[in-house]
Parts: sequence; C-alpha cells; structure tokens
Amino acid sequence: MKNDNPQQLDSDQEIARVIDEVMSSSLSNEQYRQKMQRRKEVQDKRIAQAVPEKGLIIVNTGNGKGKTTAALGMVMRSLGHGYKVAIVQFIKGAWEPSEKRVFSNWQDQLEFHAMGEGFTWETQDRDRDLDKAQAAWEKSLEYIRNPDFRLVLLDEINIALKMGYLQVEQVLAGLATKPADTHVILTGRGAPPALIERADLVTEMTLVKHPFRDQGVKAQPGIEY
Repeated sequence: MKNDNPQQLDSDQEIARVIDEVMSSSLSNEQYRQKMQRRKEVQDKRIAQAVPEKGLIIVNTGNGKGKTTAALGMVMRSLGHGYKVAIVQFIKGAWEPSEKRVFSNWQDQLEFHAMGEGFTWETQDRDRDLDKAQAAWEKSLEYIRNPDFRLVLLDEINIALKMGYLQVEQVLAGLATKPADTHVILTGRGAPPALIERADLVTEMTLVKHPFRDQGVKAQPGIEY
C-alpha cells in the first residue's frame, strides 16, 4: 500500500542509508559512532512527532503459518496490560485449541467464542457455514462496538470473506463503528484488497516451506494447535 507521507519516506530512506553505511566494514569506530548517533537522531525525531495512541485495524494474511499465532501474541500483551479482550473464531470452532485453555487464566478479562464448526471441507454444508459466519459477525460487532474491550481478534474472518460467507462492505461498515482507541485484528489468508487498503497495519506471512506440504507431517500439538 502506498505511503503518501513524504516526510515519512524521507525518514525511512535516511535510516536505510545509515544502515547501509554502517554495514561497511571499512568504518572506523568513530565513524560507526557518528552513524549510530545520526540514526538515533532521526528515530528520536520520528517518535517525538508520532501520534500518542490510535485504535488500529490490523490484518494478518498470506499463505504462511503464524497469522493467528502473531495475533495471540498481541492478545497476551493486552491481557498483561490489564485490558479486556474478545476473541471470535470464525472457522476453527470444531477445535479445542490449547490457547483456549491457557487463556482461561484470564477469565475476568477475556471473552472467547468459537463460532465456527471447523474447516469448510469438514462441514460440507454451505448454508450452515454461511449462517455460522453471520452469527459470528453479529457476536463480533457486540465487542467491536463495546468501549470496554481494548482488543478484538476476529480469527479466520478473512477465510469467511474469501468464501463469500461475509461481504467486505459489511465488515468495513462494522469496523467504522469501533471506538477510537479499540484495536481489531483480522486474520486468515486471502484478505480482500478493500480490507487491506482500510487497515493500519498489514502483515503478509509468506510460505517458504511447510512440513505437511513438503514432508507429509501432520499438525502437531504445540506447533499448529
């Protein structure tokens, strides 16, 4: 997504230039110190000009592993700060993931709803999958609009969008109703372009190697679930 902030681009280019120069083995210790000092000045200026807080729309997508795992890391941080968090699972509802057991230690801060019935090839019932996705979205809206919840994780909602169980327009309209300081994370491969354009933070997980695809290794506890 294009960055239209010239000042931001200039800062990024300045930092990249400094890093390239620092990687040169020909620098003396004094030259290295000066380059690091310059980088610190640029970074300090950017931090001083930054907005203190803003509720973010975060998208974790791509074919690689780690989309939900990365989101759960943010969930852990939020819980550690004492914030209330809601998780709504759109697809993996048939599972009883170990994360759910771990998060039971924060019952007073965390709401967890597994609204799906498993992967689409398991259910084999499009109408039921559609109804479940719509119900999960309605539940999600309750938390998105509730200012008591600082973070809302919509796990695998991008799959529901890709399959046509939800429309991107309704999701964008719902996100527009969130309080200003609420963060919403949307995970799953195939995030639609309109959602990516709207998001504040987008990470695409790239698949390089996978044990199931390359070696036929099944999903394992502690790694996949």
